[in-house]
Amino acid sequence: MPVLKYFQRHLPLLILVTLLLGVYLYTLAPGLTWANDGSDGGDLITASYTGGNAHPTGYPLYLLLARLFQFIPTGSLAYRTNLLSVAAAVLAAVLIYRLVTHTLNDLGLDHTWLAGLLAGFSFGLAPLVWSQAVITEVYALQAFMTISILCLFVYPLQGLEQKHQERLRGLILGLAAGNHITTIFLFPLILFSGNAEPDVTKTGSNPTRPTWRAVDLRDFASSLTRQLVWLSIGMSLYMTIPLRALTDPPVNWGNPITLRRFWWLVSGELYQSYYLQFQFGEFGERIQAWAALLLQQFGWLGVILGITGLIFFFKPSRLYISTVWVGVSYSLFAILYSADDSYVYLIPMYISFVIWIGLGFGYVMGRVRVRYRCIGWGAGLILAVYIALRSSGYAGQVDASKDLRAEMFGRQVMSEVPNDALVFVKGDQAVFSLWYFHFALRERPDLVVLAEELLHFDWYQEVLHGTYPTVDIPDPFPWPETIAFANLTRPVCYVQYVDRSEINCRAPALTP
Repeated sequence: MPVLKYFQRHLPLLILVTLLLGVYLYTLAPGLTWANDGSDGGDLITASYTGGNAHPTGYPLYLLLARLFQFIPTGSLAYRTNLLSVAAAVLAAVLIYRLVTHTLNDLGLDHTWLAGLLAGFSFGLAPLVWSQAVITEVYALQAFMTISILCLFVYPLQGLEQKHQERLRGLILGLAAGNHITTIFLFPLILFSGNAEPDVTKTGSNPTRPTWRAVDLRDFASSLTRQLVWLSIGMSLYMTIPLRALTDPPVNWGNPITLRRFWWLVSGELYQSYYLQFQFGEFGERIQAWAALLLQQFGWLGVILGITGLIFFFKPSRLYISTVWVGVSYSLFAILYSADDSYVYLIPMYISFVIWIGLGFGYVMGRVRVRYRCIGWGAGLILAVYIALRSSGYAGQVDASKDLRAEMFGRQVMSEVPNDALVFVKGDQAVFSLWYFHFALRERPDLVVLAEELLHFDWYQEVLHGTYPTVDIPDPFPWPETIAFANLTRPVCYVQYVDRSEINCRAPALTP
């Protein structure tokens, strides 16, 4: 009987995990993919596998975890790395379920499991989240780290002393920053995490205003110090970046062996020009795009429930302040950042919103439970059909299981270019794909693969000298023409992918 009760208690969570895993694995990319704007996959996989450094900001936590997943004894190297995104997205949905059910249980509401399932599936099957869960990218892992931080800062772990709670919060916050630098938006949570009592008391269906402890400055200083120290310990993961660079890996962005280059990499200096690079008149258009994306993720029913939760749970609680802060800060960043993929930075905001969706549904169910005892099952059935219909409508757009463009491109180049060729490659898709085939899969070691758009960086020239010691890379202007002239006995190929593979080769100028 205890086993049966335990199973019944955790059945909703089991349903959430099983269905999300099934959906993700069915639509998972079988290898290297460009689906869902995932062109960075080749760079991340290769950097992790070869012990190198990925594009700014380096992503040391992601590279470490990806390397662990690459030891899974099944599938291709890219497939095994893709599984990290699957695991991270499922775990994020689990924590969202836990957070919503915990909050509603504290309010004494019924059908908390149904609200938790709604929040978990609303997150896991949101088009943007789903799209990132089936490819190699850092955003599913960042979603898991974000909800982990929210859980730790909102609901302390039972049985763990306060000072240990604070150390754990700081550590996880620092590790999250080691996956993505936008974690800095979560740093302010440190300032108020230890000053509130539990968010609510059990007073039936109506949430009450929480109580707040008087702030003791010495306690506050001690708490802040502990969290900052362990935050620093977590962020020390960035110190692995120069250590990885010292091994002379073939993928080594910035070659960050000096302080200046290290800062160039981890600060994302290469991409800072994208910030605030739009006309003031475009701001309204970006707000409209933000609203359209929100509606696309959750539909009108989800948006209404989210707004309901946001309004009816208004109070100065840790949960409310934390989720509002996350939603506002990440929304502003995504709106003000003009890169083509800025929309992916909205995922933390969607985490906050699905929490509000769950709370909004719980509030509605709490208002009707007295008169209509069986309405929960009917509502659950309606929501299941609603989510299933919405998901099937956009499943084809996020499904990466049939995207073979990157694999076909890489194999075509590896098979067609002549022996010992200098291969000048343009575009992230083409460059990262050939890095994967050439450096990670170790195909065609006779080739010299050169990222044409990186040749002007001194650090990239140093990487080329270390990777291809027999190739003459002339200083100070190693353009394709000068490199080809310095290596006249090698064939020269120019490769890119613009809607189709473009491979143009010419014979060597001199016969060796």
